Amino acid sequence: MEQNLHQRLQGKLQVDTEFGTFLGDTRIRLLEAIAVHGSISRAAKAVPLSYKAAWDAVDAMNNLADQPLVIRSTGGRHGGGTALTDYGRKLVALYRALEAEYQSALDRLAATMADGQSGDLNHFRQVIKRLAVKTSARNQFSGTINALREGDVDFEVCVRLDGQTELVAIITRESAESFGLRIGMEVTALVKTSSILLHTDPDLKLSARNQLWGEVTRIADGAVNAEVILTVPGGKTVCAVVTHASVRRLGLAVGVRACAVFKASSVILCQYA
Repeated sequence: MEQNLHQRLQGKLQVDTEFGTFLGDTRIRLLEAIAVHGSISRAAKAVPLSYKAAWDAVDAMNNLADQPLVIRSTGGRHGGGTALTDYGRKLVALYRALEAEYQSALDRLAATMADGQSGDLNHFRQVIKRLAVKTSARNQFSGTINALREGDVDFEVCVRLDGQTELVAIITRESAESFGLRIGMEVTALVKTSSILLHTDPDLKLSARNQLWGEVTRIADGAVNAEVILTVPGGKTVCAVVTHASVRRLGLAVGVRACAVFKASSVILCQYA
């Protein structure tokens, strides 16, 4: 929210969760550019964003939304591309309509402000900044609790992300009671990339509760490590950071089937306000 010398308020609508921005002007412009260009690379240039930042934003939105907003298309005269789903197009239209109403409300507020109220406005802006909460966890999944198993010390919590994907978290009894966890409650599950292991052997037996099979859809090389993006059934994505040696040893490449493995104790649950 910005203020000019004439006390005009200019705002951009931003849809936040307690883990950071879900939808904002940049992400909406990215979605609009995807709809126009049908390509993530051309859309990223139009915003502008880096190619990696654009894909990271798409993955985050798809993981937190009830339905995918963006899908990868294959085949066709140009060999496939990227497109908005019907749900994605509706969300963009709704955002733009709400943004127009929001700006109209700010204009009405600015028209009624007296000159002596600028200090109150600045104080309000500071309070809003303090309320913003962000997390460094790369993997963020929105879902619904569909099972609770009570132990002597902790709780096992099953979180259904979609019709095909479920996560299991272990939290303390104190946390479960503090959250007031119940079947049907919406929560967000956070998993750090460093907590995720990858393997490609379907016969490998592991004790870790969370084993999500999917297809490698993107690999971003760094100086020492590589980010491997795995798309699981249902369209959710999981990001793991592994060494280049591990990429070579496992034969990881786009299109390869792999499994993301992480312990239930590595999942952090966050409750919606």
